Amino acid sequence: MKRIVILGSTGSIGTQACEVIQDNRDAFQVVGIAAGGRDPQAIITQAKEFGLQPGQVAVQREDAAAQVGQVLGGAVLSGEDAARQLTESQAADVVLNALVGAAGLASTIAALRSDAVLALANKESLVAGGQVVLREAKPGALVPVDSEHSAMAQALRAGRRDEVARFVLTASGGPFRGQTREQMWGVTPEQAVTHPTWSMGTMNTINSATMVNKGLELIEASLLFDVEPSLIDVTVHPQSIVHSMVTFIDGATIAQASPPSMKMPIAHALAWPGRVAGAQPSLDFTTASEWTFEPLNNEAFPAVELARQVASAGDPYPAIYNAANEVAVDAFFDGRIRFPQIVDTIDAVLDAAGSYAHTPTSVEEILEVDAQARRSAAETADALARKQ
Repeated sequence: MKRIVILGSTGSIGTQACEVIQDNRDAFQVVGIAAGGRDPQAIITQAKEFGLQPGQVAVQREDAAAQVGQVLGGAVLSGEDAARQLTESQAADVVLNALVGAAGLASTIAALRSDAVLALANKESLVAGGQVVLREAKPGALVPVDSEHSAMAQALRAGRRDEVARFVLTASGGPFRGQTREQMWGVTPEQAVTHPTWSMGTMNTINSATMVNKGLELIEASLLFDVEPSLIDVTVHPQSIVHSMVTFIDGATIAQASPPSMKMPIAHALAWPGRVAGAQPSLDFTTASEWTFEPLNNEAFPAVELARQVASAGDPYPAIYNAANEVAVDAFFDGRIRFPQIVDTIDAVLDAAGSYAHTPTSVEEILEVDAQARRSAAETADALARKQ
């Protein structure tokens, strides 16, 4: 039985992981959960469901931590560093990092320094951490959870690494597929967080709408599989059935296909390299269906090509890309900038990064670059807002 720590347990990935584990209690045991604390009752429910003691629970927000601790009968870990402390304190076989944003970096490093396998859904920590994170990863200790990278990892088992020609990321196209930049100028936050095929957290959904999510995934794929960004293609596949592909030197393309649900990639990461029977329903080939693929409109959605340039440039530019995006998204939700200006902000911050863009050698240096990029992004968003 594998012992599991879930970071971000009340988010979309975390709650689905809990459901997978509830359905497979003979295979998995939850030994720790961490969450931000916006929904204290959900944390309490999860802790009781898995029989956790207060010391096995971490809550970032102090007020929520006090509420959870009172119900559970003891102090829980709390504060900005609570998830990392939990990761270091629990003996686990797998740590599922489903935290949101670069804030998950410290926990990613802590998991990699432990004896656990890191099931990584928090792509931003790898994007921001780059080589600093990879140097901490022992062979076989870093397993992707994102459906695209899970698909690639599965497809790679069809041949030797030196037989691979290209990687292919699939993208749903988001809610604004087919629209021009001008047509997206008036997009509202409510429209931007409505995804046509996936149910995800707010940040992942808005990143899907701008295609920044696909940019982050391109950077992550380059790091995970040690592949040149120029060898990673992106194709728009609105049905979200084919999750990604690998093309081999003999012309064969191996695709991983399944209904658009995260339960299978989550279960596969927890059980890696094994599979969990019945993790989710399979495709039904007894009914007619159609899968389509189309090129990405880089003029309307420049985030992917920008990410390709960033990945080619290497550290610290992926960290700057991610930090600028997080600040720009907040500015969009605050009504200060327009939807297309999210990526405009990222681009401007990258252009202005020369004064502080040095290759980081530690988590502390990554966080310094991250902080500088966030300040630059805030200034850029303010300048754009004044021009409205």
